[in-house]
Order: sequence, then structure tokens, then C-alpha cells
Amino acid sequence: MLFQNIYKGKKVLITGHTGFKGAWLSLWLKKLGAEVIGVGLNPISGDSFFSVNNINKFIDDFRFDIRDLNKIKNIIINSEPDFVFHLAAQSLVRKSYLDPLETWSTNLIGTLNLLESLKKLKKKCACVLITSDKCYQNNEWVWGYRETDRLGGSDPYSASKASSELAIKSYFDSFFNNGESLVRITSARAGNVIGGGDWSADRIVPDCIRAWSKGESVQLRSPNSTRPWQHVLEPLSGYLFLASKLYQNEKYNGESFNFGPSISENFSVLELVKVMGKYWDKVSWEDVSENNEKLYESGLLKLSCDKALDMLNWKSTLQFNETIRFTVEWYKEFYEIKENISKKSSDQINDYVSYADKLSLDWTK
Repeated sequence: MLFQNIYKGKKVLITGHTGFKGAWLSLWLKKLGAEVIGVGLNPISGDSFFSVNNINKFIDDFRFDIRDLNKIKNIIINSEPDFVFHLAAQSLVRKSYLDPLETWSTNLIGTLNLLESLKKLKKKCACVLITSDKCYQNNEWVWGYRETDRLGGSDPYSASKASSELAIKSYFDSFFNNGESLVRITSARAGNVIGGGDWSADRIVPDCIRAWSKGESVQLRSPNSTRPWQHVLEPLSGYLFLASKLYQNEKYNGESFNFGPSISENFSVLELVKVMGKYWDKVSWEDVSENNEKLYESGLLKLSCDKALDMLNWKSTLQFNETIRFTVEWYKEFYEIKENISKKSSDQINDYVSYADKLSLDWTK
């Protein structure tokens, strides 16, 4: 498998390694034989994916804020990573209204700190900086946003991610495209990932699981909003494949890529909840959109992943029902046989790779 050849024995730095996506990525890279170095804050709860899978036991685990320039610079210089995945962020739209300054400083200054630190690295390194599908100026289009579409954002979170993209482009043009730097960078845009082990507040899947596990009804604030739902392993496969290609070929240096399901796979919040109900006993929900506080959040959002298909030959693996089944089965395992959850997490990565292999996707070859 391509990933095994590329990552085995390599040093891989992950910022935001204690978060949902970062923890899944840490586990996957460990399975691929990488030496993982994590930089992040403490996980949000004792039941986080990071904690229940004991990820701290098989990586170099550093806990500090990405906004601390000196600390991230020292980690970069001392560890000399072969790969960097930047996922550290304040990732919740609603929280960005409550604390916009933290959102802006974490997402923009944190990204700038990492880029500034990478300038000091004197060895070959491929860096994927993950932003968000919300970095695009959302016009509620029915077609997917392309990497060349206008950046923007009406809420603090989205605007901070758009600004991060501008910072990445600026640093590429100024410092990483001069023929002297050995560091290559690219940005990746994805969003609305779901999967086992996400306990974040104000996200529909954790909200459902928390309510249903107690026999309660879940409240739907925006039941008709549609999102390009995808399992967390989908964009992670894209990030891993992109980094491997970037490491081997400088033509990907400075590029940006969307990673998401096919445009036809957009479903509403209500449709998502209904399908989740097929895999969880005794579910109920109520529409509270009439009472919802009027904070702006996009209602329709789609990504075009044609560039990833054309340049990387990457496409999503799981259909919507498979995505939901993977997700709910993890949570059921967590509640029913908690001590087996590490095996379940590892098995789901294996199962996902098997699905992709049957589709003869390039990254499995």
C-alpha cells in the first residue's frame, strides 16, 4: 500500500492531535509505522477519541497552545519532521460568536506561527494545512465550490479560515516558492466530518448520541440545512495521499484541494438523523428551529472535488448509509463494550481501506 511505503519510519508532526480528526490521524499514522509527534491542548473530555484509544501511549505528546510561537518553533527545529499536518483550530461556528477573538487568534495566528516556524526548517518536509469548506464566500449555490472560488465568511469562524488561506498563499509566494526552501506546503479544505469519538458541543451527531444514550429526544436547530457529510476517514485519506504526493513531487507545492463526498451526497440534518435512527434503538427528535437564536450559519454548502480527482485521482469511498453505519456502530461499541473500543477504531481503519481497495483507488495501490 502506498501509505505504508511513504510513512513507515518517517517523523510526522500533527498539530491538534488531541482533537477528533487529529486523534484519528494519529492512530492511522501509527498503524502505518510513522513516528508521530503531537502538539495540542488537553482533549475536551475524558471520553474523547484521543483518550479512550490511549493515543498518548504511542506518540510523542506535547501539550501547548499553537499560539505560542517559541514553543512550536522549537518543536519544528528539534524534531525535524518529514511531514506536518496542521489541524489545530477553534472549529465551532457557534463558539466563534461567543469568543471571536480566540477563534481569530487560534485559527489565523496559530497558522502563521506554524508557517513562520517551517521557514527555519533546513530539510525536506511536506506540510498539509487543513482549513475548512467554510473558507469560501457562501452564496448558497446549488453547485460545488471550487478551489478558485472567492474566499470569505460571514461568521468569525468562516472568516478566520478564509484569512488562514490567504496567509498560506502569502507565505507560499514569499518563502516556499523561491527555489531555496526544502519545505513544501499545500492547503486542504473539508468539513462536516462525522465518525466515532466526536464529543464536541453543538454538532449534530454527538448531540444525538448524548441524548439517545440517555433516552432523551435530540433538539434540531437547523433540520433543513444541508452539508456534505463524510466519515472522518475520508478527508484523512485525502490528506495522507496529498502529503505523500507533495513529498514526492513539487508540482503540488502551493496548491489547494477540496476533499469531500460527491455533490449528490449532500443531505439535510433531518435526513442524517433519520438514517442514524436505523442503527440506534429508540430514537426521537424535535424541530426547535422556530426557537433557535438567530446566528448566521450557512444553509446550503457543497464542494467540488474535481481537482482532487483530476490531479490526485482521489475520490470518496463510502456512500451515505455506510458513513452513518460506521459512525453509529462505533458509538454502540463504546457504550456496550467500552474496553474493546481501541480494536473497533483500528478495525474501522482496516475496513475503510478495504472498501477503498475494492474501488481500486490510487492511494491503496
